[in-house]
Amino acid sequence: MNDIYEAIFSRMSVRKFKKEKLNGETLETVERLFGELKPLDESIKTRLEISTDSRVSGLFSIKAPHYLLFFSEDKPGYLPNAGFMLQQMDLRLSAMGIGACWLGFAKPSGEVPKDPNLEFVITLAFGEAVGEVHRKDRSQFRRKEITEICRGDQHLGLIEAARLAPSATNSQPWFFVSKREKIDLYCVKPGFIKTLFYKRLNEIDSGIALLHLFVAAERAGLAPKIVIDRDAMDNPPEGYYYVRSIEVER
Repeated sequence: MNDIYEAIFSRMSVRKFKKEKLNGETLETVERLFGELKPLDESIKTRLEISTDSRVSGLFSIKAPHYLLFFSEDKPGYLPNAGFMLQQMDLRLSAMGIGACWLGFAKPSGEVPKDPNLEFVITLAFGEAVGEVHRKDRSQFRRKEITEICRGDQHLGLIEAARLAPSATNSQPWFFVSKREKIDLYCVKPGFIKTLFYKRLNEIDSGIALLHLFVAAERAGLAPKIVIDRDAMDNPPEGYYYVRSIEVER
């Protein structure tokens, strides 16, 4: 996935779109990308669908000419899997010069055909942006310092890529424990009120950060392998729960 590495450092959430739809050739290219997405768990069945604004509604919706709807089986790990897969689309759209924005509270209307085996997970709005599609430099990112989200001093370049990942309301719910042979990823335990709104989104966000880690590790010439580490699972930092680990070998 080296083709999307550079987009990590320039992508931005686009919230204003032109009304005009993308041309048919571009939409066909976008649809072809669906088949190239790498899942966290190949056993989880998923489906992506391009929709229009007349078929999408919900809190904080953004008007865009197109929306990517992500559907998935409800299985263990399906939310991080959704974030991991759909962020590949976000970065690829950015690399194509197409604006995109995650919509955590938008959902398809009843007009969208429903597969009884798949549930709707999340939406990505996309289209031609009004204004800039890319950041000019990293100073335009509003993110926590790496010392706030990481314990350990290994693979900080990879964690920097994950630090720049988008998240719901820019909450940045992740925490990393870095060691020579692996990086453990944790997600914050939200309080009672935030659980009602953000626990689901936080899990998707953790998948987004994991994707950034994976892409950066591949670019660094490592052989990243995403695993579940029982020791890391049993020893989370206070206030966090375990998501996944990335083993890195040269």
